[in-house]
Amino acid sequence: MSLEIRTLSEIMNPPQTADSPLSTQEYFVNMGPQHPATHGVLRLVLKMDGETIREVIPVLGYIHRSIEKMAEYLHGRQIVHLTDRMDYLSALANNWAVSRAVETAMGVQTNPRIETIRTLICELQRVQSHQLWWGVLGLDLGALTSFFYGFRDREEITDILEETTGARLTMNYIQPGGLMFDLHPNFVPRVKAFIKYFRPKLDEYETLLSENVILQERLRNVGVLSAEDAIGYGATGPVLRASGIPLDLRKQQPYGVYDQVEFSVPVGTVGDCWDRYWIRIEEMRQSLGIIEQLIDNIPDGKFMEMKPAAKLKLPAGSFYLQIETARGSLGVFLQGTGEDIPHRCHFRSPNFNNLWSVTKTAVGGKIADLVAIVSTLDLVIPDVDR
Repeated sequence: MSLEIRTLSEIMNPPQTADSPLSTQEYFVNMGPQHPATHGVLRLVLKMDGETIREVIPVLGYIHRSIEKMAEYLHGRQIVHLTDRMDYLSALANNWAVSRAVETAMGVQTNPRIETIRTLICELQRVQSHQLWWGVLGLDLGALTSFFYGFRDREEITDILEETTGARLTMNYIQPGGLMFDLHPNFVPRVKAFIKYFRPKLDEYETLLSENVILQERLRNVGVLSAEDAIGYGATGPVLRASGIPLDLRKQQPYGVYDQVEFSVPVGTVGDCWDRYWIRIEEMRQSLGIIEQLIDNIPDGKFMEMKPAAKLKLPAGSFYLQIETARGSLGVFLQGTGEDIPHRCHFRSPNFNNLWSVTKTAVGGKIADLVAIVSTLDLVIPDVDR
């Protein structure tokens, strides 16, 4: 596919000629940067013809923090704490991505206990992230009850992770060579109790929202993203899988202990808002299954394979690792020089590519459809605007 690149100024101030697009009744509307349906500090400039969207222009920069530039002045272990400020709902997976990149570059080997714990806590956070998404989607579309239910159940996981990691949102626990500290003694019994509690609650989600005819009308055949377009935009995660592409790095490029557990990869057929909704519901069920298979089989061993204060010198060369977060593939590129400070650090974030699919899926729809589309993309803007 080919993309036409134009500046925002060119779009909003075209030449005033007889064949100008503005010769019709088209006009521009700002959605954001404060609008709650933008899921963060995002501005969408909408080119409207009445109630119909003709064009969507995402405008970034409202929450830029220069994370990649800061990483050029920090060593491998210090970079990790910046990642939980990107997609803060996948903070632990982000920690893991940088840690794996550093470990691969330095040839550091971890043990089965470390890899099992990493897998467990990242699947817990995948469920936690999808719980928040489900509640916020309901709120975006006018269903207030789902917001309360989603956050009620999410709190159970938040408490478990806080007990071990010490944080509730920007969690910083996985580091090169292992973990900050070992699991809390209450971790295993509390996780098992949560699984028993949440399985029937997930069925309750389906009864409350999935089977609601209003939700079905708002999501089915809305915001369709074809497989070809999804690949063209570089979409990953549930957004890509909803379009029929069964790409999940936990299956295609296993890491941690994903090759030791059984789970399925939900795949959509239409690529609409409903498929993106359904896939995340199914992913929660699959994550619960992964956790169940591991929770009673955590190997013994050390939780750290390196000295905490050891300097991490990255060999000269380029290194790239990626993992599957709740929103798709997070890639970490490091350019080493043989010193402890990398020459370059770049993140290939899932939210950045997923965001641009809105420029395709929203055209021809209504503003109400755009709210549903953005909500089912499940964007976290700090991950886009680094």
